[in-house]
Amino acid sequence: MSIRKGLWRGLALAFAVASTGAAQAAGGYFAMGYGPVARQMAGATTAVTGDAFAGASNPGKLVFAGDRLDLGVELFMPSRRIERSGSGTPYDFHSVSRNSLFLIPEGAYSRQLNDRLAWGITVYGNGGLNTEYTDTTGVPGSNGNPAACGAAAGNFLLGCGKLGFDLTQLVVAPTLAWRPTPRQGLGIAPLITAQRFKAYGLQAFAPLSEHPGRVTNRGYDIAFGLGLRIGWYAQPTPWLSLGAAYATRTFMQKFDKYEGLFAEGTFDVPENFNVGVALRPTADWLVSLDVQRINFAGVNSLGNGVLNTLTDPAGRPLGSAQGSGFNWRDANTYRIGIAYSWSPRLTLRAGYGYGARPNDDDINTVSFNMLTPNQLRQASVGFSWQLSEDHELHGSAGHYFESTYRGPSAALPGATEKIRPHVEMLMLAWSWRL
Repeated sequence: MSIRKGLWRGLALAFAVASTGAAQAAGGYFAMGYGPVARQMAGATTAVTGDAFAGASNPGKLVFAGDRLDLGVELFMPSRRIERSGSGTPYDFHSVSRNSLFLIPEGAYSRQLNDRLAWGITVYGNGGLNTEYTDTTGVPGSNGNPAACGAAAGNFLLGCGKLGFDLTQLVVAPTLAWRPTPRQGLGIAPLITAQRFKAYGLQAFAPLSEHPGRVTNRGYDIAFGLGLRIGWYAQPTPWLSLGAAYATRTFMQKFDKYEGLFAEGTFDVPENFNVGVALRPTADWLVSLDVQRINFAGVNSLGNGVLNTLTDPAGRPLGSAQGSGFNWRDANTYRIGIAYSWSPRLTLRAGYGYGARPNDDDINTVSFNMLTPNQLRQASVGFSWQLSEDHELHGSAGHYFESTYRGPSAALPGATEKIRPHVEMLMLAWSWRL
């Protein structure tokens, strides 16, 4: 089988597996990093080379990647527990999400066309809205929409049956990079995006929607969209590397089955940009620093307040441009990574990231964000082992530290809601220098 046929079959398999799989929890719903090097260094790789995943971070790096194929899989293990207290009703209870184990594949390929041009492709995913809460009040007829639920007991958000979201975003980024000078790279990568989504247990919100039959329990729906990432990378000296990248907003099709839930019926990927610097104080050590900015507030389904529809269901119904969203603000994430060449065959890496939550802790935010936990701090460690001249093995472990997010309930005013998420991750990857 030729390399080209093998690559495309591998990407097709990655799409098939990713489309069944997991959502992630990080800065909003962006992953800690993409590719084996980034996962080892908590994503601090805007100015760091070492694999072919330039399309997911900085397309300008691709001209320094060489000819290679990188394939990896991550075991993603989130834990989410929600709780309500103080309402004085049967809705004061807790529930633990059942979705706690996922396999997430990814892959990238790069080919140097000549000493100034390179092309490649990166396949990666985003998520963060995969939760499933099965507990209810246990009281018959306590749901908020008897017309849809009959005498069923109410769930955490006053609907019936299990409650949750399932969102998967798959991004395919074909990348082209050019070396204008021997020490610089410029790159561009269209972001061809597919989303798969379903929601369930939100029957209580259907009467507040301009499309009440397209809010919840409609099975999976798929939407496609397109964005663009551009990047610059430079190595002005042997001990210094610089990088910067910008990704436009990815405009997505409507979710026809859920156009009564999301503002404008869409769930666009927000614009974002990142800058980084990498220093080599000695030949064996590397230290990298990254800052990432994600403009969540520019997407109505993310930036609109929870109370928009609850306080004005006639003027701002769910599904309209001003309908309720998650009330996420623009957010920054700061990352530091280190790498140490233990020997010619073994490199050790570690990283740490911190980012303020995009969601506030007021009544205009909290209730919907019981479905979308966001951790503040994340760390990772890992290694790359040179098996032979052409083959390399990578492994890493990552952790999103547990932190409690709490605030006043919009579903039951006077109550307090909180969620305590944490995540463990294990990654194994293989690289082939072609």
